[in-house]
Amino acid sequence: MLKHLIIKNYVLIRQLAISPSEHLNIITGETGAGKSILLGAIGLLLGDRADSKTLSDAGEKCVVEGHFDVGQYQLQSLFEEADLDFDRHCTIRREISPTGKSRAFINDTPVTLEILRRIGSRLIDIHSQHDTLLLAADDFQRQLLDTFAQHQPLIQAYTQTYQQWRNAEQHLQKLLAQAETLRKEADYHQYLLAELQQLPLEEMQQEDMEQELERLENMEAINNQLALMMQLLAEDDNAAENTVRTALSEAKKIVGYSSHYQTIASRLESLFIELRDIVSEINSELNALFFDEERAYYLKTHLDKLYTLQKKHGVSTVNELIAIRNQLAEKLNLTHHLDEAIADARSALQAAQSAMQAAAAALSASRRAAAEPMAQQTNHLLGELGMPNARLEIRLHSIAPAAHGTDAVNFLFSANKGIRPEPLKNVASGGEFSRLMLCLKYILADKTALPTIIFDEIDTGISGEIAIKVSKMLRQMSKKHQLFVISHLPQTAANGEQHYYVYKDNTAERAVSCIRQLSYEERVSEIAQMIGGATPSETAYQSARELLAMYH
Repeated sequence: MLKHLIIKNYVLIRQLAISPSEHLNIITGETGAGKSILLGAIGLLLGDRADSKTLSDAGEKCVVEGHFDVGQYQLQSLFEEADLDFDRHCTIRREISPTGKSRAFINDTPVTLEILRRIGSRLIDIHSQHDTLLLAADDFQRQLLDTFAQHQPLIQAYTQTYQQWRNAEQHLQKLLAQAETLRKEADYHQYLLAELQQLPLEEMQQEDMEQELERLENMEAINNQLALMMQLLAEDDNAAENTVRTALSEAKKIVGYSSHYQTIASRLESLFIELRDIVSEINSELNALFFDEERAYYLKTHLDKLYTLQKKHGVSTVNELIAIRNQLAEKLNLTHHLDEAIADARSALQAAQSAMQAAAAALSASRRAAAEPMAQQTNHLLGELGMPNARLEIRLHSIAPAAHGTDAVNFLFSANKGIRPEPLKNVASGGEFSRLMLCLKYILADKTALPTIIFDEIDTGISGEIAIKVSKMLRQMSKKHQLFVISHLPQTAANGEQHYYVYKDNTAERAVSCIRQLSYEERVSEIAQMIGGATPSETAYQSARELLAMYH
């Protein structure tokens, strides 16, 4: 529950701090004094969006901070999911900078607005006129029934099976679409694969093959050049071999005269040996020359096919062609096995659908079992609040599977005897809506773990004895929940354990909204004014004291 609230620099609120009661807190004040602004500030703690326009002083940041005791509300798992340290003393802070940048903190740890909403929604429930309008929405009516039925495990089971069913359905549709595409392309893929399979790609060394073919195609030129080299080195009268031999013979005649001559002779001898070796190798190459026409044809045809395929597929290496060939083979293999995969997917979808339908049936049965008791309890309370002939009916009818189940929930209402109940949006007035919503909130209060509930003028359109009964209902709810009630009714105002008064201070250049907790005498005066106007009579003061005595 909310232990302490601080608001700084928000719209007309310059600075405000309250430490509310754990039970029933009443907020009153003149119209326009700032009660709705107070709700807007609390909304920031729940993740509502804001910008720099919310700043009272555009040069300073806005801060809204709430201190909560959350020890009794089993929120540990929620904090763990958000990667937050849990402490029963929880502080939520929201800051809006002058530039409009928003920051949120839980226990001084920065969090996203989504996390703030998830945790804030478990701490405070604000019921406003907007929620009264929501009562006519089908989704909201279903949520109310689900809360009353307290079958969250059934909802979770259905949600899980529904998602599994949707996933199985999407998987099957994906396979069917894939099958159609692959089958259309299968013949072409088979043709491409056959082309690639004609070549022994793993055995083909493209660079080596290109060099070998080039040698075969230039065999005559190679032969001529090798013959010319033999002629120059060994066969002519003036061949290099003869010349070096003669030079070596002459050098040997003078080696005894100097070690330098010995070196020259040794080098000439090495040159002669190397030359003879070169001549021998050239001769071997000449003898080995043979134009293999069949090999040349093989290389040429295979390389031509390789070049054609590389150009066709936009690649430049054999390995890339191998990869393309393997991909084509995988696609064709998948095509051949698609019927089996589709059959398996259909079976999985049928199983998922059966599980989803079973979960939906269990959820529907629980909703139908809860609908009549919820309607009966609501009708009883409506009678207590001066609407003895009012009748709420909760009807369900089956719909196609959706994220929330296979039920459409409709609240039908009649405020008068003999009038057939019709959908809420067609029949209820503002005051009737408020009383109906109060009855529903009262019934659901025992079934929720919300520590704090805020009612914004839930008592609109009632007075007299009915107002007293409404006040008693609020007091009863406040035994298990912390309540804030914004009201214009003296009966409700007298009911609170703490009474806060919201007013405008016009003493400065700019009006600001303020709030203060009223003492007993101040409460008497405020309630008397609510009864008798700005200048209440002594009778109004006496009535105010009697109302306060009734509840305290």
